[in-house]
This record gives sequence, structure tokens and C-alpha cells, in this order.
Amino acid sequence: MSSKGVLEILKAQCPTISVGVLTADLMHLGTELGQLAGTDVQILHFDVMDGCFVPMMTVGPPYVKGVKTELLKDVHLMIQDPIDKLDAYVAAGADIISVHVESCVHIHRVFQHLASSTNVNDPERGIARGVALNPGTPVSAIEPLLGELDMVTLVAINPGWGGQTFDPATFSRVEQVKDLAAKAGREVFVGVDGGITKANIEEVSECGADLVVTGSAVFDGNAPADNARYMLKHFRRD
Repeated sequence: MSSKGVLEILKAQCPTISVGVLTADLMHLGTELGQLAGTDVQILHFDVMDGCFVPMMTVGPPYVKGVKTELLKDVHLMIQDPIDKLDAYVAAGADIISVHVESCVHIHRVFQHLASSTNVNDPERGIARGVALNPGTPVSAIEPLLGELDMVTLVAINPGWGGQTFDPATFSRVEQVKDLAAKAGREVFVGVDGGITKANIEEVSECGADLVVTGSAVFDGNAPADNARYMLKHFRRD
């Protein structure tokens, strides 16, 4: 990874995918991630769940830090009151940190804190600040935060529960985010996370999202490299 800033890297790559590492074979994680080399994947996605904000528990800073990669680390914090935990994820090498607008009362402080944080991978790279919204949260909740944001991720399933399918209401929500950002004179990346499969990736690409998170569609136990190329090709429509 070059010494370019995170936002510069994202701008050059988007539309693109962020590959969820938790769906990989964790006993052979190095091998699985190694297969992504040469696929044009530039971003790894870490789903951090605390068992409080969402019912599941997954991983924490030691896991994020332990994944050795030159790819951007995209850390999605599905945790309650993240303000006191931010520094641990910064120290673990996060390049992008997204928190849920629903996760704490003083959400504005989270983004102010991240603005003063230094990327440990490269101090010149910066840390992209993102907000995530659950499907039941109005898009208007981001309006007072737009001045502090680099990315908005619309979660297309209810986080923390398995067996769900993509919520088609997400399509119009992408358009709403873009409209709010345009009115505020802000350029933000719009992401979609949850229920992204080979069957719907082309449809999702048409909604205008800049980035989609996909895990099981890539790490299906068969051909991660081919799967990643498929998802990139059909999302970018090239």
C-alpha cells in the first residue's frame, strides 16, 4: 500500500468492495487472504460486535492488529458507547473506522476524536471517519454529522442476526444519503453492508453506492480469488 491518504486511495478505487474477513477460514486465514493478491481488492472489512449493541460477539483490537496485511483495514464497530474504545482500534491499525449513529448519545464526539487520531500504519495516511445506520434508522440522522464524516454505510440487514436477506429499501436510502450530502456540499463515500451476494451484486451496483461489504460471497470455501474478481467486475460493471 502506498503512502497516499486513505480518502485518496478510496477515491481511486471506488466503486469497489470491502471483503469481510470473519467469513474466511480462520484456521487458514493467512492462506485465504493471500489468495486475494492480484484481484484488485484493496480493503478488508472487520465486523466488531460486543454482545451488547448487537447480540453476537466477534473480535476485538488484538484480532484486528494480528491480521498482517498491506490492504486497508476497514473496521465496523457494532459496539455500545465506542468513544472509550476508539484508541485501541486506532492502535490496532484501523484505516477506516465506522460507528453506529445509534450506539451512543454523544456521537459527534466520536468523530471529533477520530479527527485528532494518527494512523499507525502511516501518519500521513489519516483515518477515514464513517457512520453506519441500521435499517430502521432514518437517513436524516446523519444530517447534523455530515461536516465530520467521510463515509456513510447503510446496513441492509439487522446486524447481529444470521439468515437475513438484503432489504431492498436500501436502494432508496442510498439516494437519500447522496441528496443530503449534495445539499450540504459534502462529498462522502456511500457504502452498503449486509446481504450482498453474487445473485444481487449487479442490482446493488445500479443504486449508486461507492462501496459494498461482502464476505461469504468471497470466502465460500472454494475460490476466493475468482469470487473476489466476480464481485468487483459485476459491482463496477466493467
